[in-house]
Amino acid sequence: MVHSDVLRKKIRVKVPEALPKAIEPENIRALFAGIDHVRDRAMFLMLLRTGMRIGELLDLKIPEVNLEEKKVILYEAQKTRVGRVVYFSNDAKKALGAWFKERDPQKEYAFYGQGRNRLGYTGAQVRFDKYIEAAGLSSKGYTLHCLRHTFASELLNAGMRLECLQQLLGHASLEVTRRYARLTDRTREDEYFRAMAIIEKGAAGGHYRFDH
Repeated sequence: MVHSDVLRKKIRVKVPEALPKAIEPENIRALFAGIDHVRDRAMFLMLLRTGMRIGELLDLKIPEVNLEEKKVILYEAQKTRVGRVVYFSNDAKKALGAWFKERDPQKEYAFYGQGRNRLGYTGAQVRFDKYIEAAGLSSKGYTLHCLRHTFASELLNAGMRLECLQQLLGHASLEVTRRYARLTDRTREDEYFRAMAIIEKGAAGGHYRFDH
């Protein structure tokens, strides 16, 4: 029905690319202030401090966690199938240590549900939604994946290089990681307001006449 000449030239469709949605610092504090369950606190803090995907966290087994060195070995990433090492902070270590003291040592996975060897995604999401609602944040549209976005945004704001963050997140392409820079680049923000302050003072100078 379509003439072959139409398809001689490649047709490219530009798909809209949404910015990652991070949780605001005051909302993070409100969220974790209400998480008193020892397993849930460890689980959600690990997502926030390591940037792991929820599937990677739920697949985590005890031998892959080094509590003393505060690192996790992911032998095969969920999306890229490339292994990587991620690290976690002191508050996550404390929460994880508290959970490890209570968990059943016979269980294979680090996080499990009642009567199950491994906690499922739905179970984790239900728990997360419960704490989001308790913190009065239901209208914000936050999901479990927002913890990973928050991890990346906070590290960039703290000065981490994109190439380093790419490795921690397990992105195959730096362009994927660069989305966070569009959201959090303080340098660009500072440059804008510095230039705008000059403009507002009328000190920018220059003329904009059309040159025939």
